[in-house]
Amino acid sequence: MADRFRPRRGPREIAAMTGFYALLSAAAFVAALPFLYMIANALKTYAETVTRISANPLSAEFWPSRPEWANFAEVWVGQDFGRYFINSVVIALVSVSGTVATSSLAAYAFAKLEFVGKKNLFSILILTLMIPETATLVPNFLVVSRFGWMDTLPALTVPFMASAFDIFMLRQFFAQVPNSIVEAAKMDGCSHLRVLVSIFFPLSRGPLFTVAFLAVMTSWNSLQWPLVVTQTPRWRPISVGLARFITEAGPETHLRLAGAIIALAPIVAVYLAAQKQITEAIASTGMKE
Repeated sequence: MADRFRPRRGPREIAAMTGFYALLSAAAFVAALPFLYMIANALKTYAETVTRISANPLSAEFWPSRPEWANFAEVWVGQDFGRYFINSVVIALVSVSGTVATSSLAAYAFAKLEFVGKKNLFSILILTLMIPETATLVPNFLVVSRFGWMDTLPALTVPFMASAFDIFMLRQFFAQVPNSIVEAAKMDGCSHLRVLVSIFFPLSRGPLFTVAFLAVMTSWNSLQWPLVVTQTPRWRPISVGLARFITEAGPETHLRLAGAIIALAPIVAVYLAAQKQITEAIASTGMKE
């Protein structure tokens, strides 16, 4: 019955919708092309990466003549890529734990506590977002070297356990929680830490997922800093491991792209698992207090 009362679309509206979906399909194809190229070349032999070259996925030259699944085994075992992968997992877990802890505590203080210079301090914190990472490279290196942390796990995690953007985003969400809830909890004898853990954390799963995901991405993709503070493969992450596939004879493209797929898979899996929470968190941070 509902279909009988649904207005019919005219030719112009149908043409507009067709053009819109065609444009979206073309954009999706362009976005997916680098990933198709990565997958295709990861399954080729070294000779095929040199001789079978094409940018057209519809061409037979774009794809391998026979998939070489052994490339992934060669990367993981033969190139000791498993060590770098495990290092990245450990570094990411430690970084995420520290970032969530420091960001949530600072965000709660800026959102619900009153102290002298609160607005000025928050403004200074936001201004630090304008400072490029390269400008802090030397000061961070000097601090790490003075503490004797070179080539250790703390050197790769501690300097990045605080993020101005994460504090800002959590603060925007915490500020939306009514003050009456905090006051009621304090009347029941709860401390600020108990209020944060028992009330704000359950209400802020989306923003916390987002902060954790951004921390994982930052840690997982880091290349310059690990090269500066490590001299041995002991704690070098997966991004440094990918650079090993560039030899004096030239880049081993097939192995490098196979390693890139291995490095990309966990990030894609984490995003797909937390996609809903991340989208809701980003949408809610723009709401007024």
